[in-house]
This record gives sequence, structure tokens and C-alpha cells, in this order.
Amino acid sequence: MEVHNSKIKSIVTVNAYEKKYYALKGKKLSSLKNLEYNSANLVASYINHRDLISTTIELSRSILDEDIQDIIEIKAYEEFGLDQASEYVVRYNEKEIKGDVKIFDIFVAKRDVLEKSFGSTISETKYIDLLVPSPLLYQSLYNKEILSRDGIHCFIYFTKHDTFVTFYRNSKYLYAKSIPYSLEEIYDKYCELVEERVNEEDFFKILETEGLKSIHTDYQENFMKLFGDIFISVNDIIIYAKRAFDLSAIDQIFIGSSSGPIIGLDEYSENYLGLKSLELNFDYGLELNEWYTDQLQCMLAIASAEYLENTEEFINLTIFQRPPPFHKRTSGQFIISAFLAIMVGISYPSYYLIRSYINGAKNLVLTENEKKLRAQSDKYKAILGKKKKEIKKLDEKIASTSKIFHSKEKTLMAIYDKKVHYDLRSEMLYRFANDINHFGVNIDALSSDGNSFTFSLLGKDEKEITKLIKYISTLHFDKIKSINIEKISREPENEYYTGILKVVLQ
Repeated sequence: MEVHNSKIKSIVTVNAYEKKYYALKGKKLSSLKNLEYNSANLVASYINHRDLISTTIELSRSILDEDIQDIIEIKAYEEFGLDQASEYVVRYNEKEIKGDVKIFDIFVAKRDVLEKSFGSTISETKYIDLLVPSPLLYQSLYNKEILSRDGIHCFIYFTKHDTFVTFYRNSKYLYAKSIPYSLEEIYDKYCELVEERVNEEDFFKILETEGLKSIHTDYQENFMKLFGDIFISVNDIIIYAKRAFDLSAIDQIFIGSSSGPIIGLDEYSENYLGLKSLELNFDYGLELNEWYTDQLQCMLAIASAEYLENTEEFINLTIFQRPPPFHKRTSGQFIISAFLAIMVGISYPSYYLIRSYINGAKNLVLTENEKKLRAQSDKYKAILGKKKKEIKKLDEKIASTSKIFHSKEKTLMAIYDKKVHYDLRSEMLYRFANDINHFGVNIDALSSDGNSFTFSLLGKDEKEITKLIKYISTLHFDKIKSINIEKISREPENEYYTGILKVVLQ
């Protein structure tokens, strides 16, 4: 991967979350111990999907290009309910055109989150040229023709602080979702599972070297439980993505981690999800000096080289711009001016001596003018002070009125939302009753408490009760917060099966 910008000598990629750094020179990607300021380096990093808000927005094609940025920012604040008191970075990219509308991918990051996450990097490099949302890095796999441009691909990647699931359709970014199973969170959940704090170094060593095929029975069993929970979350995301984006099937799943492939995880995924699964570990045509290099860093290096060729195609969330050239900075201009003044002073001392007498005379005239102007200045300052007090009183009145207005607005919106969007509990009970009747299962008793319903089920076949629960959880997943059933037992006197089904709505 060659760098084709004469001013840029190398590319530095940064994993700001784990403090890992790499330099790309030619085709060689080498790890760095430390960062340093060098204007000849292009500095690139990525932001965890967990620290982002992302979605798609539709706008009319009639909107002028120069107005799109402002309209998208307004929509982002409205749709995401962003805090008006906070500052956000909003970036977008045109995804496609359908009829009379344009569809945009938008990414939003909170400014103080960026400053906190990348503060230590900026203290060393002074700037970050490219800051990419992590799900967009997979685009490099298609640009380099490592993956086929046709089909639906799903990527699952585990990092120390974030694990995210990403979908691409025909080589274009489609959707991404983080799940609460980063490598650090997996370690914490493992400790909760075994009810003791195991050695963290030993834990990750076994996970990275033995994975789900560990020779340690206790580790293997608990890894299976943990990743079973993980793939339940992944399966929910796949179901949502297929519905939301009208996907007929997922062609392939690629699974990887920043620490290296987890042995047996692709096989476990294929058996659990029933989808073809492979390791996310590709040959990028780079020369690497490690047995394994974080795949995000490899893709970031390729993306950075592509960014030098065409900056317009990238969603760049950086707020850490390069400092301007020395001669354009205020300090640089001052130093240059001072240097020139000294040089001229040395060459023409007599000239400056004469100028000093002239300046002395001018100063006398200016001093007199200053006295007159100061009197006028004091007069207008008094007037401004009076006006500021009046403005302050008006601002307080406006603030009080606005507070009352917003309070009433929230009340009206809440009333409207309940009238228009609230699903009656009786309607949900009716739906559940139809579903239960469809499977030939009877309701022996029913109770409810707020959004919680409890059904006492009675059926001739245990399998029908199990199918019923799976059917309800799949059909009403967007309205159900949780669903579970206590042990299904058989009544010896009448050979019927009974169970208590508990459903909690959103």
C-alpha cells in the first residue's frame, strides 16, 4: 500500500482505547512503542460504535445541497433527543436515492466524549487527520477485493471496550449495533458466573490460545454458556436487521477479535445460528511484524491510504485538525515580523532614530486625543451598563416564560403520545389469547400488574407450550421486554401439562 501524497511520508494508525500504535511505510505495517508529533505523518484512528449514535435519514431531493448539513443536524437533535446544552459532531454520507427522496447515513458523536477518548493521543501527535466510525472500516475489504461485492455479510468483532455487529449489503454499509459483551465485559460476566475473581491474565491467555475448545473443562463449559448468551443477542440483531432492511438471508458471518481468532467460535456460531461462519482474519497484502495484528488496525491503514486519494468519500468525525503552517499562525507572524524588524533595524539604525522622534511627536497628539475619546467612552459605557441590566431583566422574564411553555409542551406531548401510541392492555391480552388458542393451549388463570401479565397454561402436549412461547417472543419481540416460563409439569391425575408464563411489556 503506497502513500501517494508527497507531503505525507508515512501513515500512523492509533487504537486510542488500548494505546496501541502502528506505522505504515510502503507495504510494511509495524507496531510503534510511542507516538510523537511529526507533520509528515497522516494520523488516523477509529471511534468505537458504542460511543456513536447512527441511523439513516430521508430528505426530499428538492432540498438544496448547501442546506443539507443544517437540516440533518436539526433532525439529529430532534430524532435522538440530543442535549441542547451539549455539543455534538454530526457527519453524514449520501447512501442512495429512492424516488423523490435521498437517504443518508448519519453518525453523531458527543464532543466531550471525543476529547476524553482521544485526549492522550492529541497530547502526543497534536492532531488526528482521520477519525472513522469503526463499522465503516469493513469497506476496505470490498475496495481491496478481499470480499465479493455481492451478497449480505455480517461482521462480529470483539474488542477490549466494545463488541459490535455490522451488516453490509452488496459491499455497502447497512447497519451496526453494539452488544454489552466487550472482552472486558466477558471477563466480568465470567467471574460472576463462577462466583469468584479469576486471574485476568490467565483468563485471556486461555481464551486466546484455547478458546471454546479449552482443555480446562470448567473454562470450556462456562465459555459455552457465555457465548450462548452472546449469540442470543446476535440472533436478535439478525432478526431485526432482516425485518428492517428486507433481507432474505445472511450469506456469511465473519467473527474476529482484537486479540486474535477465538478457537472454535466460528464453528459454534455456525451451529448456533445456522449460518456459514468464518474467522475474520484476512490477508491485506501487508507485511506484518506480529503473529497477529488487530484487524481494525489493518483495515484502518488501508482506509487511510485511500483517504489520501479521495477525502470526500469518508465520514470523518475528527475535531482535532492540524495546526496551520508556521507563517499563517499568529505567533509565527509575530516572530517573522520581529525578525524582519531586527534585521531592518541593524541595516538602517539612523532611519529608526529619526522615526523615534517622529513617533514622539505623534504620541503627544495622540495623548490629547485619547483624553477626549476616553470621556466619550465612559459616557457610552454607562449607557451600555444600563442597557445590559434591562436586557438581563428581559432575559429572566423570557427564561421564566419559556420554562412554563416547555412544561406545558411536555404535558401536551405526553397526552398526545398516550392517546395516539398507547397500546391498550386489553388489546395485547386479546392478541396473546389468539396466539395461545392457535396452539391448542388453554388458560387456566390470568393476572396482570401494570405491564406484567401472568398466564397459567394448560395443555395436552409439552411441545405445544414450548412452541407457543417461541412464537409469542418472535412475533411480539418489539413489544415484549421479557418473557419466561417456570418449570412445565405434568398433572398425574389428568395427564395435562401446566406452566406459569410471565410476560413483561416494554
